[in-house]
Amino acid sequence: MKSSWIIARLTTCVAAILFIGSVRSLAAPSAFEQEARTIGQAVPESIDELRQLADGGDVRAQAALGFRYMQGKGVTRNDAEAVRWFRKAGEKGNSGAQVNLGIMYDQGWGVAQNYPEAIRWYLKAANQGGPLGQYYVGSMYDLGHGVPQDYAEAVRWYLKAAEQGVDLAQTYLGGMYDQGRGVPQDYAEAAKWFRRAADRGVALAQFCLGTMYDEGTTGSRDYVQAHMWVNLAASRARGGDQMKYADYRDRLARKMNAQQIAEAQRLAREWKPK
Repeated sequence: MKSSWIIARLTTCVAAILFIGSVRSLAAPSAFEQEARTIGQAVPESIDELRQLADGGDVRAQAALGFRYMQGKGVTRNDAEAVRWFRKAGEKGNSGAQVNLGIMYDQGWGVAQNYPEAIRWYLKAANQGGPLGQYYVGSMYDLGHGVPQDYAEAVRWYLKAAEQGVDLAQTYLGGMYDQGRGVPQDYAEAAKWFRRAADRGVALAQFCLGTMYDEGTTGSRDYVQAHMWVNLAASRARGGDQMKYADYRDRLARKMNAQQIAEAQRLAREWKPK
């Protein structure tokens, strides 16, 4: 029979990884921020200048204008306009616009939700080596949205994105190794990928890494490390996740002495994202 502690992990960390559909939409803001750094390079801040360049056929300006409409930055948010400009830039090969157009179809923003069309645009970016496109292709295979569900393909695409530093891909890749979906179960690989994302501040990865330290699946049981990571996760999560992580942290603390808790809290206090 599984211990109540392992059951707690299965119902919190692993369930969150398995039920990726409930959290994948939360990846969009992260993707938008990364794409903003890419498509926002060498374009004017002025919306009028940006629109003038976009109307003149400047691909980067078209992608950036689509992003502005999607975010409502400097203009009233207009998803249909975002789609229009992303399509113009995407058809000319701009990978950032292709990813964001895929997101619009994936989420049903400004267009009818259409998973096959979403993955078509994600693949255009992914096949150019775009890490966010690769992440989203992996998630579509993971969920079976627009393509038959295929865990091995999901792992293949997550790995491409994870190796290029996409923290959500690192998190979900860790989950695939943790559960043996699409790859042989390998706790060492799971911990490695969770750690990479955890070091960058992804709350779900921090929580999952903490539970692995708690269970000893990292190689050795370490309550101090477990408490530190779960505490960090609780501080960064929101809503129901924050409550679950905090509850796990508090139950974990009941297995520790005062000195261990103090050390774990010191480590959390001094932790900085890498």
